[in-house]
Amino acid sequence: MALYLIDKPYGQNGLDLARLDPEAHIVLLQDGVYLDPGGLANVYALEEDALKRGVAARLPGSVRLIGYGDLVDLIVAHKVVNFA
Repeated sequence: MALYLIDKPYGQNGLDLARLDPEAHIVLLQDGVYLDPGGLANVYALEEDALKRGVAARLPGSVRLIGYGDLVDLIVAHKVVNFA
């Protein structure tokens, strides 16, 4: 299982690659919270980044808001693919 860290500059590339991985876990961070994960499962967004950008309430219901502690747990548990 891989963990995809997605920010906006290369975020669409990361999301496209994650679509090919049925076991992907995705974290939207920084400006990546503006991206639409389009039906992908196991998608998380850093709550602090979503709140700072005013999009926390507009994220799809399938996107789970997480804190930095949760992010660390995900990084330790998965192979990381970085698009941030």
